[in-house]
Amino acid sequence: MPLTTNIDVNVRALLTGANDIGDVAANLARNFSANWGSGTAMGQADLIWGDTNTLAASANTDIDLAGVLTNPLGGTLTFARIRLILVIASAGNTNNVVLGNAASNQFVGPFGAATHTAAVRPGGMFMAAAPDTTGWAVTAGTGDLLRVANSAAGSTVDYSIMVIGASA
Repeated sequence: MPLTTNIDVNVRALLTGANDIGDVAANLARNFSANWGSGTAMGQADLIWGDTNTLAASANTDIDLAGVLTNPLGGTLTFARIRLILVIASAGNTNNVVLGNAASNQFVGPFGAATHTAAVRPGGMFMAAAPDTTGWAVTAGTGDLLRVANSAAGSTVDYSIMVIGASA
């Protein structure tokens, strides 16, 4: 099954105001764009998985990236390398969605170390991409669990997640 991935992130900000000379405007724009073909080499991916989930107050779930997940067509996935992680937290959340720091077999990926985390604020998103051949390695049984956690008690959190990677 071939996989084609198109990523396009555009951020544009316009600051307007006045100074002693008159009205001024400052425009800043950044774009990240990538088109990945199907495969396992640089700039390619051949596996995709996604989910929308609700976590109870103070709860967590560990996503096993090696051999447990199924793709949208029902096939079992075993990621060897992760190329992209996208997490979108619902704007209605009160608590953060926290990524990383599984109790064991931690997928380190973009976090830098096994105990590091990234907090996705309500209405926010986290995206990290590694299009090179190495990407972020997944090691079955020792480095394959991506934890997603609700940061606090009192309320549930809703989030969507997408993981794109390669089988080799």
